[in-house]
Amino acid sequence: MSKNEMDKLNSARMALAKQIYRLTEKDDHFEPGIPGLMLVRYETPTDPMSAIYEPCICLVAQGAKRVQLGDEEYIYDENHLLISSVGLPVIANVTRASKEEPLLSLVLKLDLRMLAQLMVDSNLPASLNKQSGRGMAICEVSEPLLDSFQRLVGLADTPDDIPILSPLIHKEILYRLLRSDLGPRLRQIATGGSHAQQIAHAIGWLKENYTKQLKVEGLAKESGMSVSTFHHHFRATTAMSPLQFQKWLRLHEARRLMLSESQDATTAAMLVGYESPSQFSREYKRQFGAPPLRDIKNLNRTGQTKVVTGAA
Repeated sequence: MSKNEMDKLNSARMALAKQIYRLTEKDDHFEPGIPGLMLVRYETPTDPMSAIYEPCICLVAQGAKRVQLGDEEYIYDENHLLISSVGLPVIANVTRASKEEPLLSLVLKLDLRMLAQLMVDSNLPASLNKQSGRGMAICEVSEPLLDSFQRLVGLADTPDDIPILSPLIHKEILYRLLRSDLGPRLRQIATGGSHAQQIAHAIGWLKENYTKQLKVEGLAKESGMSVSTFHHHFRATTAMSPLQFQKWLRLHEARRLMLSESQDATTAAMLVGYESPSQFSREYKRQFGAPPLRDIKNLNRTGQTKVVTGAA
C-alpha cells in the first residue's frame, strides 16, 4: 500500500471514529435509527462474556476486541473487520480500550436477503463450492469500505434521509464485501441449496427449539444430508457438534435466567430442557468453571449483571 493510500485509510478511520465518539457520548450502546446499525463505546477492557453473534458485520474504528469460537480466536481492530454469517455462540471481550482512547465500533446486521438479491442484480455468480466454511471470518478494512460506513453513520444527523439512503449505502457495503476476500464465503451462504445455507437453517431451528430433545437424524434429514455429512458441515461452520451447540444454548440461557431473572439453578435447568439437576450442574461447571450458585455470586460481585446476547 502506498503512502497516499495509507493516508486516505487513516483519514477515513479517524473520521468514522470521531462520528462514533460523538454519537455515543450519552449512550455507549447507541442505536441511531438506521436499520440494523448499533454504535458501541467501551472505555475499559472487559472480561470474557458469552454472546451469540447473529449474522452481522463488526467494524472497529478505534480499539480492539477478541472473539473465541470453539478453540479458535478472532481479533478485530482498526485494520480488520469481523463477519459472522450465521448465528454463532462465542466468548467475547474488549482487549484494548481506555478513557482517553475508548473502543469505538459499530455492528451492522448482515442482511442475507439483500445479499442474495445483490448477487442477482450485479450478475455475480453463485458459489460453486458446496463445502461449508467457518461461519466467522476476518478481513482487512479498505478505505472505500470505511467511506461507505462513514456515510451510513452520517445519516444519524439527517434522519429524514434514512429511509431512502440507508438501504442504498447498506447495499454498497455488501457489494464491496462481495468484492473482497470474503466474497466467496458470502456468496456461499447466500446461495440456495448450498451446504452453508442448509446449516444456517439448522442453526436457526436449534436456536428456536433448544429446549427440545435433539434428534440429529431428523435435523440432518430436514437439511437434506446424511447424518455423517450433516455432522461434518455443522462442525465446519460452527466449530461444534450439534449436541455441543444445543448444550451451549441451554447453559447460557440458564445463566441468563439466574443472573437477570433471579431463577434458582433447578428451575433454570428445567426451563432450558434439562431433566437432571445434577447433570446440569456438572455441565455448567465444565462450561463456566464454577457451579451455578458460585458463578452467579461471582458475576454479581464483579458487576457483570447481564449475559450479552449480541455482537456489541
